[in-house]
Amino acid sequence: MNTKHYEIPLLPGEFWWGGAVSDGIRTPFGGGLFSRNLNNLEENQGVPLLISNKGRYIWCNSPYTFKFQDKKLTIASNETIIFEEGFENLRTVYKHVSHKYFPPAGKLPDELAFLSPQYNTWIEMFYKPTQEKVLSYANSIIENGMPPGIMIIDDNWMKDYGNWDFSAVNFPDPRKMIDTLHKLGFKVMLWVCPYVSPDSCIFRELQAKGLLLKAKDGTPAIRRWWNGYSAVLDYTNSAAVQWFKAQLQLLINKYGVDGFKFDAGDPSGTDLADWNKPYSWEFLPYSNYDCEAYAKIGLDYSLSEYRACWGCGGRHLIQRQKDKKPAWAGNGLDSLIPNGLLQGLIGYPFNCPDMIGGGMEGDINSPDFKIDQELFVRFLQCSLLFPIIQFSIAPWRVLDKEHFKYCSDMIELRQKLAPGILELARNSAGTGQPVIRHMEYVFPGCNYERINDQFMLGDDILVAPVLEKGARGRAVTFPAGIWVGDDGSTVLGPAVKDIEVPLGRLPYYIKKAD
Repeated sequence: MNTKHYEIPLLPGEFWWGGAVSDGIRTPFGGGLFSRNLNNLEENQGVPLLISNKGRYIWCNSPYTFKFQDKKLTIASNETIIFEEGFENLRTVYKHVSHKYFPPAGKLPDELAFLSPQYNTWIEMFYKPTQEKVLSYANSIIENGMPPGIMIIDDNWMKDYGNWDFSAVNFPDPRKMIDTLHKLGFKVMLWVCPYVSPDSCIFRELQAKGLLLKAKDGTPAIRRWWNGYSAVLDYTNSAAVQWFKAQLQLLINKYGVDGFKFDAGDPSGTDLADWNKPYSWEFLPYSNYDCEAYAKIGLDYSLSEYRACWGCGGRHLIQRQKDKKPAWAGNGLDSLIPNGLLQGLIGYPFNCPDMIGGGMEGDINSPDFKIDQELFVRFLQCSLLFPIIQFSIAPWRVLDKEHFKYCSDMIELRQKLAPGILELARNSAGTGQPVIRHMEYVFPGCNYERINDQFMLGDDILVAPVLEKGARGRAVTFPAGIWVGDDGSTVLGPAVKDIEVPLGRLPYYIKKAD
């Protein structure tokens, strides 16, 4: 297949967004050297889309490589790209591409996802969840004054990878456990992945049926991942997908499970050094196709969460940012807003900024790890008005009374604003618009392209969390209009104003109707 090359000169003052969500922290593109091969999504979502504040866009039906350098955009692709211009601004061009290439499906995830937090067992239990621990965690949530929400039972609840039934040792009566959680006000999601332990009866069954990805010699491909070495269910094979869905449906029917956290599923074509290329890949339409096929499995459930995704924009899937470090910068707190804004600008509005405080394995579960209580509070504040929020560290366990009080107050604020967030999510399901929006999207042409430390919730609420350690104030950019703050202050924009932000405050401002 011949590679085609394209060169597009940048317009004066032109900036771009798109590609891989992991690059949100590097947006907008166009102000310096940057390149990305979309066959490598760096463990998060992506689409073959670039859009510009000058109303131009690039689309292709397969991944491509792009580079910004010397005031031009160059693209290398195995397929013909689509380049259109003449749209007025970032908002109008996004509306056009979203309805043309990933039209909104009119559905949203279960409403509880917007109205109450998710509570993941990961950090509280790591690889050792049990029925007793889960119920104790749920009761602790309520006893500490936090609202019931969605309980995500993470890795190692099951018998084995690929054997998707509860471990009878650790979960002696899963139906009773889930019934109890439902009575407490929780819904329940289970962690699943596409891997199959190679030394298991399920592996031999799937191998005999030809439902595993195969290496060139016809044997099952064994892939290295963070938990070891496993075979991979071939979810580009309809029979394999039917088998997997049958296991999930059994969990729903037998135990009352409400949904699934679909982990892994990263494009297999990005790390071929780890395993032999499956011969079936020679016939796939494009790399990342398996990632897209895995994402489509979740469309059958009202609660489906993904970290890796290709395609499926405009659909009712919860899209989580990749695991964050418990740090102020370097894939930590600093990346939440820009990556979240990019998720919205490429068709993934129902987004979650990963676990509050960070959840990167190797950091959180290190014996030397110590919680930074200030970081935890600021992490929560930054996450608070995203469409979906997720706890994994139990704040009452790791925070002193003062810092936990800050968190409790924030959760009360979230509950107060949650109905409005749900209403925005409903609107997004019908229109495709992001829930959290870039300043440039809402106020085009005002030189807001580079603002990555504040965002709009819908069109009328400006959110400006503190992102720096020790800071008790920050500068906020206010567009034209009258803005009424959470502290009762009023600001007349356009203006840039320094505000005071004590540790217990999340600054947000509501635009007064004209």
